[in-house]
Amino acid sequence: MNHDPRGVPLDPVDRIRFPVDPWALVETEPSRDDLGTTETLFALGNGYLGMRANPEEGRDSYAHGTFINGFHETWPIHHAEEAFGFAKVGQTIVNVPDAKTMKIYIDDEPLLLTVADLHHYRRTLDFREGELRREVVWRTPSGKRVSIRSRRMVSFTERHLALMTLEITMLEGDAPIVVSSQVLNRQDGIDEYAQRARASEEFDPRKASRFAARVLEPRGDWHSERRMILGYQTAHSGMTLAVAVDHTIETDNEVEELISTEPDIGKKVYRVQAHQGQPIVINKAVAYHNSRGVAVRELFDRCRRTLDRVRQYGFEHYRDAQRTWLDDWWAGCDVRIEGHPHLQQAVRWNLFQLAQASARADQLGIAAKGVTGSGYEGHYFWDTEAYVIPFLSHTHPGLARNALRFRVTMLPKARERAREVAQLGALFPWRTINGDEASAYYAAGTAQYHINADISYALMNYYAATGDSSFMFREGVDVLIETARLWADLGFWRTDASGGRSFHIHGVTGPDEYTTVVNNNLFTNVMARANLWSAVRVLRDMADHDPDADARVRTRLRVTDAEVEEWTACADAMVIPYDEALRVHPQDEHFLERELWDLENTPAEMRPLLLHYHPLVIYRFQVLKQADVVLALFLQGDQFDQAVKRRDFDYYDPITTGDSTLSALVQAIMAAEVGYQEMALSYFHLGLFVDLADLHDNTADGVHIASAAGVWNALVHGFGGMRDYGGHLTFDPRLPVEWPSLTFRLRSHGTLLDVRLEAERMVFTVVTGGELSVGVRGREVVVAPGDPVEVPLAGQGPVLRSLEGHHPVIGDLRADGTMITAEVPEPSAPLDEGPPRLVQEPITPSPATT
Repeated sequence: MNHDPRGVPLDPVDRIRFPVDPWALVETEPSRDDLGTTETLFALGNGYLGMRANPEEGRDSYAHGTFINGFHETWPIHHAEEAFGFAKVGQTIVNVPDAKTMKIYIDDEPLLLTVADLHHYRRTLDFREGELRREVVWRTPSGKRVSIRSRRMVSFTERHLALMTLEITMLEGDAPIVVSSQVLNRQDGIDEYAQRARASEEFDPRKASRFAARVLEPRGDWHSERRMILGYQTAHSGMTLAVAVDHTIETDNEVEELISTEPDIGKKVYRVQAHQGQPIVINKAVAYHNSRGVAVRELFDRCRRTLDRVRQYGFEHYRDAQRTWLDDWWAGCDVRIEGHPHLQQAVRWNLFQLAQASARADQLGIAAKGVTGSGYEGHYFWDTEAYVIPFLSHTHPGLARNALRFRVTMLPKARERAREVAQLGALFPWRTINGDEASAYYAAGTAQYHINADISYALMNYYAATGDSSFMFREGVDVLIETARLWADLGFWRTDASGGRSFHIHGVTGPDEYTTVVNNNLFTNVMARANLWSAVRVLRDMADHDPDADARVRTRLRVTDAEVEEWTACADAMVIPYDEALRVHPQDEHFLERELWDLENTPAEMRPLLLHYHPLVIYRFQVLKQADVVLALFLQGDQFDQAVKRRDFDYYDPITTGDSTLSALVQAIMAAEVGYQEMALSYFHLGLFVDLADLHDNTADGVHIASAAGVWNALVHGFGGMRDYGGHLTFDPRLPVEWPSLTFRLRSHGTLLDVRLEAERMVFTVVTGGELSVGVRGREVVVAPGDPVEVPLAGQGPVLRSLEGHHPVIGDLRADGTMITAEVPEPSAPLDEGPPRLVQEPITPSPATT
């Protein structure tokens, strides 16, 4: 395996088993060793409905999974020691009844891939067709050869619908064939043989918890000659669900059909006397409908209507619509890397995951794992707003608007949560499905108040990219106002000896979960300041352009001029920590007082830190789970100059573990900007393959959706150098020297712009829409339809040697005169080995090479 100069694999994927294809993920050999990973990588979804890539025959499987966005069960959170305001009700996404299973028996022998004599195997996730295909040639135990082809699709255009086709042809000999097509309530991964999914029992807070009791209570089952329907209600959240399945068969062979339903299973069985060369084609259409309270019988009717349309229009109608939808998707967001097909495939796989997570979320949230797995309980987090929505705003703004409306609908509960923590305004939950805070660990959960500012950032990013004042003035402004109120109430004023006043925010946690409940976290303060300024700006825009809307919102939310002036004052006086001795921004007020964690000498087997060290051990050190200050430098980049960006990056990069998948791609963006171009490419590779190569050992739990969006961010913002401050696109590119060109597309105010970056030039072309003004390294150019503009480039920005060795400040002195050292805390040792000790870095100064 080839590596880059920093030791990162250039292509960590097994290319014999997973060959390169720029428009598909292909597998040429099945394996039991990574079932969970491949079930995730080949999963299908549309943002509402998701199906893991379990085999049609049902076994073997790591975790059977079919998920509906937002369909969840609730459960009481039991705290060992209760306190006022702690989260009370947990929420976990439910594994809904599985309709993927189509068991195959030939000569009464079941097809099981792990033991079958396969003469051919190929599984393909097609990014342009939007379907999963599998081709198998099996030699049965009796020596007969049979071809089995399957197709599976979750519709982007009909959000409740999934289509499956199974084609079986005897290649040598005749045989009795039985296909048992099922819909099965597996309830949290238990199959029809009462076997629980083979999941790790090791501690890992990133995994979903398991239910101890029944979740889906049967509320009806029904069948006719070709259709079966099952209905359920969750035991505690009260949500309702129906799943319906239609079948048809096409064959010249003799066929007997059976159908039955019970409370937890429906079966359609075909018994075929198959003759050599005569194909059997079975089509299976599945509809899922759910509700927060509609009666199951009503959902039965909704399922019937969905399947009736499939009967009317046929499968090919929906497959054609799928291709058309994806043509539009790729026309708006495809990114092309010339000369590196393995990177091209990986980029498109990540972009396809974003389609599967957002296409039909339809004002539901976009969960951390989309609808590909149960990781993180199916919760929505702040990273949707920081990573995913900016991607959608600049490529498919209609989907961004849908995702933002989810936060608007959550505003009433956010107001309630603010009251619970004794604040004005609104406080959005750090993790949730239904709008209630579901984090049982407040220090690394509820204390992340920055989620308010992240949502504000996403709103303003959408507003800048689209100019959609209709949405902003009617709905978005309410979120800006209520979040601004919280910051003004949460913070407090201090007056120094000279009479100067400053605004402080205490007792919060930033994105870095290895440092919690701190004062004046830089990320939080910088983002809160932007939140306050944004609320003021939008109210001014409303006053200038839609006075009636301005009057309505001021009346509805009781906004006064004095309150708006207070927001401006709070923002202008916000404390932004800065250390004069080290000339960097401390992550928080006391961060630099801690000792450095010596990551360079931390054993690989002790990573990630959260799985091997008590939180209190981690909290005592300067060590980061993910980018915090560096993320602020990106999201609010116009608030920092280049010199301080580089110093901050130099300081924080050596103590950033990357234990979060959210980190590498932000580090790639900022490394590229400040000039560490080799590091930028290494970090990009780490983020690009985080799921495809299972670099964090948890891809089995679902796709890391925010990381997938981070791939686009790294390409467009990092290497393309695009920034969008206030709706004006500017570019300062950093094309990797190994890449002949990089081409991507952006939408800005209704114009779709094609951008091609080469070493010595950038070429801008309007694809659709009107003319657009953009800036390239200080030069303004106007791009008009039909008139591409070429801008010459003098290089690709500064090029610095990568950071190497231990932290550059080891051996330096703090402002108080103490020497900075780095240590590795060792885990507890057995009593006969003596007490645990600290491994201390030598204190001889030896700055990192830059």
